[in-house]
Amino acid sequence: MHNFEKRRDRYNGYTQFANPLINLSFTLTVPDLRPYCKAQQLPPFHVFLYCVLRAVASIDNFMYRELDGKVIRIKDFMASYTVLNSDNNLNFARFDMTDDLALFVERSLAAKKVAEASAELINTSAGLSPLDHKRNVYITCMPWLELTAIEHPIYLHKTADIPALAWGKFGPPQDDGMMRLPLSVQAHHGFADGYHIHLLGEAIKAQIGELIA
Repeated sequence: MHNFEKRRDRYNGYTQFANPLINLSFTLTVPDLRPYCKAQQLPPFHVFLYCVLRAVASIDNFMYRELDGKVIRIKDFMASYTVLNSDNNLNFARFDMTDDLALFVERSLAAKKVAEASAELINTSAGLSPLDHKRNVYITCMPWLELTAIEHPIYLHKTADIPALAWGKFGPPQDDGMMRLPLSVQAHHGFADGYHIHLLGEAIKAQIGELIA
């Protein structure tokens, strides 16, 4: 928690706000992972999700949570994301995070299949312990849209401390081997500033570059 103590006064200030959230939407430029995915026969969404979650875990500011009136740093989190079921209604896929890409994709695809097949809303926070509830990062993707902004549903803004990331349609291949996509990052402003969201974007870029090198 040493790094958090350096910004505790910022945290104390933002916790006084009725809505302490920061939510930025921007165009992220990253190495185009689609040729790599095609060569490895891997689905691009799940590979991108892998890189995003690893990037989140690498930055303390997105690992802080509030629990029982105290700030903690979670050690890990569950991988999860939104899925459309067979009725075209929202559902949630959730699985154990792993740094092994092949195993990550395998688990992700299996969780997606379960969420797609369920008419009921599954993998909510119901039944989780208070700590496990905090071991989340909210992920959603809208691949049909050139996303420009998003407002997430919030149960209570003042206690919303779990980061929420959303992205839209991957852009066309660029001549320089890069691709662009719209990304939105929401976080508790007591934990993260715009600079840390910038760092997250750079970390995603680095994760992809390292993977496909």
